Amino acid sequence: MNFHKIKQLAYALYLTNSFGFRLRQTKDPMKKKKLRLAYSKAQLNTLNIKVKVEHAEKLPTQGQYLLVSNHRTVIDPLIIEIALEHTEIFGLWVSKKELYNSFFFGLFVRNAGSILLDREKSQMSGFFADIKKGVKEGSSIFIFPEGTRNKTEAPLTEFKEGSRIIALKNRLPILPVYIKGNAAEVLQEALKDSSRQREITIVIGDMIEYKDKTDLQTIYRERFSLD
Repeated sequence: MNFHKIKQLAYALYLTNSFGFRLRQTKDPMKKKKLRLAYSKAQLNTLNIKVKVEHAEKLPTQGQYLLVSNHRTVIDPLIIEIALEHTEIFGLWVSKKELYNSFFFGLFVRNAGSILLDREKSQMSGFFADIKKGVKEGSSIFIFPEGTRNKTEAPLTEFKEGSRIIALKNRLPILPVYIKGNAAEVLQEALKDSSRQREITIVIGDMIEYKDKTDLQTIYRERFSLD
């Protein structure tokens, strides 16, 4: 690990906890949205990574949705927050227990607006109850249906069934987005050397009706022409 990478990670830790404290001071969803956006911009600016949004015209400006995205790297949520900058959509992130307890991300995740997913629990009723409560209060739900980061060469790994259940139970239209290329490689390059600007593209897909009975992964692949 070179000095530049150590410096980048140290500053990232500072930003994450600094914004975590600020997020803890407010319960207002739109204030949280603004803080999450400011955090996302600060982190990506430090890495000199620019986000390009394809088909931004397909983004609704208001409403409640189940946003689904592929997942390759820890900066994927930041990319999505920037894509949603000019909307009033605020979502609760479905977050694993490991993130809640993380030294690096814990303070931020617990206060930014998220729902804990503990796969070690035998019953998921509490998780779905938290989802229902969040939707009732006006929030969207943001989720990575692959369940964990894709570290393979394939463009997508298998979706977990829970995403479809969330959409059906809460009558949420599904907003698909796709982060093109290998964002993990871009991140690693930026951590080593941020002197050159790099770009990550996120594509906005056509909305999917929650009543659509077609397998969600199949529809997602079709939306983004994934083999």
